[in-house]
Amino acid sequence: MRNVPKRHHNTAQKTHFRGYAIPGPTVPQISTSGDLDVPEGETLDALCGHFRIIQLRKGHRYSTDDILTAWYGTSWCPTVSSILDLGSGIGTVAIVAAWRCPGAKVVTIEAQPESVTLARKSADWNGLSGRFDIREGDLRDPAILGEDERFDLVLGSPPYFPPGSGVEGDHPQKIACRFEMRGTIHDYCQTASAHLNNGGMFACVFPVNPLAQAERIADAAQDADLTIVRKREVILREGEAPLLGLFAMIRSADLPEESRGQTWEEPPLTIRCNDGSVHPEYSAVKLSFGFPP
Repeated sequence: MRNVPKRHHNTAQKTHFRGYAIPGPTVPQISTSGDLDVPEGETLDALCGHFRIIQLRKGHRYSTDDILTAWYGTSWCPTVSSILDLGSGIGTVAIVAAWRCPGAKVVTIEAQPESVTLARKSADWNGLSGRFDIREGDLRDPAILGEDERFDLVLGSPPYFPPGSGVEGDHPQKIACRFEMRGTIHDYCQTASAHLNNGGMFACVFPVNPLAQAERIADAAQDADLTIVRKREVILREGEAPLLGLFAMIRSADLPEESRGQTWEEPPLTIRCNDGSVHPEYSAVKLSFGFPP
């Protein structure tokens, strides 16, 4: 067997990072003199609190989109004891949601074996294996979830673009995260709606620009009998037009008749100021999921 080069990481327990007092539980892999060897092609990166994530150095890496999905869903779901993460990739959304909802059980569904392997490694590292059920498969496959499986919160950071509609990238893992190789926002909404508990919430991120993208998610929600109860557009840099939107949906049948089809549109969330610094509101948002402002 070929020896895989390792990178040596010191994982000694820290109480502060860049002046920020790290909140939340410690993890089993951290000790006063703990070390971790990570293969050369992978990195071990801070995610939330003491939780970290293992990801490919040159593959798909977690993004602001993923973090915002977990934050938005866990912020507005009425109650969370069970979580389903669709198209879960390397586990970013699920891990942040688990950090924010420490009592919740989590099921994830991901079709790419390489991403599933990384997610399992991260779950082990963070001491989450007992709470996580990481499933390899296609979210469109009815056999991947039991007919009676229901969840308080369903999350999704789906790919945004049809295949062939742009430059697909240089790594297969990246392609499937950006392009709809195994399902569209319509499929995410259909699966979420079918597996929500009574009054449960589906939260996701999706483009709002160009307008055709905003129309796609509105149509997908309606076709799945979901009402978008909250929506918040995201401006990546001050002065630019909103590019993304955060959406929180509840089954229309679970709402009073007068609330069906009604959406509360929040003021946009700005990520960075004109000078490139983190916007003050996003700094506060980062604190809410255990990351330095």
